[in-house]
Amino acid sequence: MNKRSRKHLQEVLDKDPSCYVLITCGQPTEDGQMQVEMTYQGDATLAAYLLQGAQMFIDQEEEETYSTQAVRLVK
Repeated sequence: MNKRSRKHLQEVLDKDPSCYVLITCGQPTEDGQMQVEMTYQGDATLAAYLLQGAQMFIDQEEEETYSTQAVRLVK
């Protein structure tokens, strides 16, 4: 996401007083470095809860993906 798009999205989100977390990253460089930015608005505890819930969701999706791709030995 370029800075212009990020700024526009930030402006739209700032109009609503609800809590949100926005995480963006740039393209990785040849040596594997990546610029990551995080912005949140609202209660810090709620933002942390949103992040924790998102991580649990990602972990669950990843677990389901790998469990369906398991190798089965057939005799």
